[in-house]
Amino acid sequence: MLDPQQLHDQLEQLASSQGISQWDMGATSSTDLSVQVDRGEPRQLKGAQRSAVTVRAWSADGRVGITSSTDLSADGLDLALRGAAEASAFGDLQEPPGLSCRSTEPTEPIERPIREAQPIQEMLSTLLDAERQLLGRHNSISTVPYNGLSERSGERIYLNSLGARRHERLSSSSLYLYARAEQEGRKPRSSGAVRLAHGSAELDVQGCIDEAAELTISHLDYAPIDTGSYTCVFSPDAFLDLIGAFSNIFNARAVLDGLSLSSRESLGQQLAVPFLSLWDDARHPANLGATAFDGEGTPTARLPLIDGGVLSHFLHSEGTARQFGVSPTGHAGMGAKVSVGPDWFEVGATPGAGSGDTSLDRHRADGVVWIDSLSALHAGVKASQGAFSLPFDGWLLKGGERRSIEAATVAGDIRTVLRSIVSLEGEPEVTPDGLCPHVWVEGLAITGEAE
Repeated sequence: MLDPQQLHDQLEQLASSQGISQWDMGATSSTDLSVQVDRGEPRQLKGAQRSAVTVRAWSADGRVGITSSTDLSADGLDLALRGAAEASAFGDLQEPPGLSCRSTEPTEPIERPIREAQPIQEMLSTLLDAERQLLGRHNSISTVPYNGLSERSGERIYLNSLGARRHERLSSSSLYLYARAEQEGRKPRSSGAVRLAHGSAELDVQGCIDEAAELTISHLDYAPIDTGSYTCVFSPDAFLDLIGAFSNIFNARAVLDGLSLSSRESLGQQLAVPFLSLWDDARHPANLGATAFDGEGTPTARLPLIDGGVLSHFLHSEGTARQFGVSPTGHAGMGAKVSVGPDWFEVGATPGAGSGDTSLDRHRADGVVWIDSLSALHAGVKASQGAFSLPFDGWLLKGGERRSIEAATVAGDIRTVLRSIVSLEGEPEVTPDGLCPHVWVEGLAITGEAE
């Protein structure tokens, strides 16, 4: 177990002996176990212990140098600190990062259970049984080509010359099952499900099997869709993927670099329909990766990004916050050029503004496209332009019945999407990326394979 006080004392002494007055360090240590299977046989059993250390040191003229290591011994820290000090001679003087002014603020601890890992043979047995059950759900399900059960326990620390001593521990487990179904004369169809928990004993294995089977079977009776403009209902996963692909809207680093759809003047402007609000909440109880501080030691907190359809905040590191004249928000990753990114989105209705057209129900809809999952986000998104054209898996709804769409893409502009939302249907659902209801959007372009 990492001892932040001991490491801080060591670094303080080493920095003093080397004449370094400003420094910081981030470190992680983890133990990982994972298993994969293939048609009743083990395909991979893997265990690993990992540690990573990042040290930064500032020169007298404000330049910063950075080194990475895996050695947490006194000698390793000494070499890392010396390397960072030497590298600082080549640091950038135009926008050098600094130490976060909030890195020594008290943080509220996140209450979460720490689970002991199960023996790897028990994990293997669980996954083999899950695969067997899934293969038995339908005679067309031939394989489960992508599957895995993993456990991780770890801890992370952040220390700096201002006196910051951050430390937290966490454990997590994940299960994913992705089935492939084949029928003679038809294209293979695939779908899957994921479950997360603090430990593998708490995973909803049966729920994962049921969802993977139900989704895979639902795509067997597929048909082409006519190209045209449709009202679409996005699943929570799909909508959060779309928001995440355009998170540069909220990213202050991207704004400063000219890579964002937003500008400094965008704050306070209407971005979406008035009943939509969006928060970033690294501390949410449903977020298994919840963290109390970011890579610069800044405390995390629930941050409103869209409030009543209005862009209300950007995500900041210490450096971007300094340039905007605001406080860091807790969204930084450590580096010579510090990255900024979201943690865990929460999409919901603006308090007091309703949730749009409450008469809409995907289980009774007609002529509506239900988008369950998006693909090729790395290739089909032009983040700095706002445009997207993405293949998707989903269904065409007719008279309350759903029929799988053979192959199609959905295209549009994220700014138009946010202004064309007509309803937030149902209670928000927890996904690996956040919390979100089903989201109805009108007037999206669907291109079918028949064209």
